[in-house]
Amino acid sequence: MDPVSPQVSRDVLEQDEYDEEDLFVEDAVLENDFTFRAVAVGLLVGVLLCMTNIYFGLQTGWVSMMSLQSALIGFAIFKLLPSLFPHFTPQENVILQTTAVATGTMPLAAGLVGIVPALEMMTVREDGREPIILSYGSLVLWCLAVAFFGVFLAAPLRRQVIVKEKLVFPSGTATAQLIALLHKIPPPAQSTHASSTTAAYRRIPRSSRSASPPRDRSASESPERGLRAGEEREKSIDDMGGSGWWMLGWSFAASAGLTILSFLFPILFALPIFDIFGLPFGTSLAASWVWYFTPSLSYVGQGIIMGFPVTLSMNAGMLVGWAVLSPLAKHLNWAPGPVGSSTTGVRGWILWVALAIMIAESIISLIPITLSYATTLLRHHRQRSAGPKVFQPSNSPRASNVTEDDYFDPQPDDADEDPEHEPPERLVPLSWVSWGLGASGVLGVVLVWYVFGQDGIHPWATAVGLVLASVLSIIGVRALGETDLNPVSGIGKISQLLFAVLQPGNVVANIIAGGVAEVSLYVAGDLMQDLKTGHLLHASPRSQFYGQMIGSLASVFVSTAGYKFYTSVYTIPGPQFAVPSAGVWLNLARLLNHGHLPSHVVPFMLLFGTIFGIISGIKAFKTRLPASVQSSPIVRYLPSGIAFAIGFLNAPSFSLARLVGGYIAYRTALSSGRGTTPLWAIVLASGFVLGEGVISIVTLALTSAGYGAVSCFGCGLGGGGYCSGACA
Repeated sequence: MDPVSPQVSRDVLEQDEYDEEDLFVEDAVLENDFTFRAVAVGLLVGVLLCMTNIYFGLQTGWVSMMSLQSALIGFAIFKLLPSLFPHFTPQENVILQTTAVATGTMPLAAGLVGIVPALEMMTVREDGREPIILSYGSLVLWCLAVAFFGVFLAAPLRRQVIVKEKLVFPSGTATAQLIALLHKIPPPAQSTHASSTTAAYRRIPRSSRSASPPRDRSASESPERGLRAGEEREKSIDDMGGSGWWMLGWSFAASAGLTILSFLFPILFALPIFDIFGLPFGTSLAASWVWYFTPSLSYVGQGIIMGFPVTLSMNAGMLVGWAVLSPLAKHLNWAPGPVGSSTTGVRGWILWVALAIMIAESIISLIPITLSYATTLLRHHRQRSAGPKVFQPSNSPRASNVTEDDYFDPQPDDADEDPEHEPPERLVPLSWVSWGLGASGVLGVVLVWYVFGQDGIHPWATAVGLVLASVLSIIGVRALGETDLNPVSGIGKISQLLFAVLQPGNVVANIIAGGVAEVSLYVAGDLMQDLKTGHLLHASPRSQFYGQMIGSLASVFVSTAGYKFYTSVYTIPGPQFAVPSAGVWLNLARLLNHGHLPSHVVPFMLLFGTIFGIISGIKAFKTRLPASVQSSPIVRYLPSGIAFAIGFLNAPSFSLARLVGGYIAYRTALSSGRGTTPLWAIVLASGFVLGEGVISIVTLALTSAGYGAVSCFGCGLGGGGYCSGACA
């Protein structure tokens, strides 16, 4: 069936009442969302994002799901080749970006920028054993062990947190809004009349139903509001239709060109601007204290995407960590080693303070989510235990809780609950979830035991890690849906604490166990954002599930090849790739098993952990505070603990470049008049990030072929980072 023009969908949404003919027209657009072209282009985009995430992940530990960029690039590909790819629908774009995200986020999901390099950083002196360096085949098996469990976890959680509770999932909602802008359809909104709309849909006989029920018309309740929204939407579409694509191309080219120039002249990415203050005294601040500036457009783009408040918190942490605590620890001989050392230097000393901040904020922020979930479960239990219920025959075609597709769809206990609006043929059956969780769990236990053997984690411990991930994923996904922050780092550290008791004295087991729990939660969380996008744009959840599985499987081999390529060319950790996440994993595992904390770091851990625990508690329970307190500047501008800690973990050069981007986002939001970053700024940032990430593959190939810097001019002044790596 040929897709219907998006204008038909808009006409349906603008009517006062729905009729069955309109339902069929609306659904005609939705029947063919899982297409070969959507998956193929999604894999292509995902491979680029995968290599980009390996590059940035090894540098700073920052990995993005890139859902906005995936939808944008995918749409651009189809727009540039309209004769080959006609009638590209919004639902196909959802499948495309779902596949791309599953492919692109595997570097973090499989621990390739965290636990895998942490295992390679072990030493005989510190850990009593040689480092574990996995071959390509073993690394593929490890990725296969952890790639799919989170995918099957996401499917059953969708109905609870997206359909019933309607959690926001900000990134998923933003991606849906961008896709709506690109395809010139009305922007999706959270349903406010879902029950009436769904009831009308369910009255249609099952044999006559098409793919999906109608969308909510909340956007058209006010003609004036709808007109204003339409004017803003058309302006954004006009920008994207012309100058927007040029902006994406030029920003990509500018970032790529600067990356190539920095490869040829490393001083460009290691400007020793702070050495000016040290020259009269014959010292080099940049060389001694890791203070230099990296004018990387990709990190400027990251700052635009992160926003001004986050980058401001990050730079506040950078100042406290690298300008206050580092000199203090060095001067008092608490960290006598080289400044950049993650073991005996100040980088390793302040890492513990950052870890205390991250754990404190993660645990405190989970408390209200846990209490809310526990209260909801208790209330439902009491309702069901209150007494026998009188059976009422259902008017719905679903006469049983188990459909012919074996999809479990319990009827709502309360009248205000929103039942599932998708028909069973578009959902992931319960039998698939049950068998998938069982098979992927067994596969994970067997492969982890095969890869690491008796010296690694016991099979029963891996199984416990998977069960723990299943339980914690409920809390983590809810936190992600409400705050857009996936507390994977805190939950991973909680797992490490638990396994220090279950399998003591084994650093390898501790790292792997924490990684297994974190990986499953990370995958489930990111894929839940995609399911939110699909829910708002009415893409088939089953088609998204197919895309997730295909993308995850492909990325197992792509991510492994990319990681092995980088580690064969560069020294990791090294001047260019510090791998800060690996240091966090390894140091905590050492501490919990047989290690000890650096000199005098405990008071600072307690101090900063307490401060950010209190800040996190204020944020978590802000709605219970008096209105005057909620609106006070002190509360509104409280820093993010995670961002503050990242300022400790990353070298100052990266934080400074992100601050530039954050300020750009702030200024453009003010000039837009709407208080949000405009679409053109997001397009600009996407080009910046992708430009350096993609061209890094070229510089990697050149380095492996024996090519290097053309000139090391300026590096002698003390420029670190790129200078240290290319001109050592």
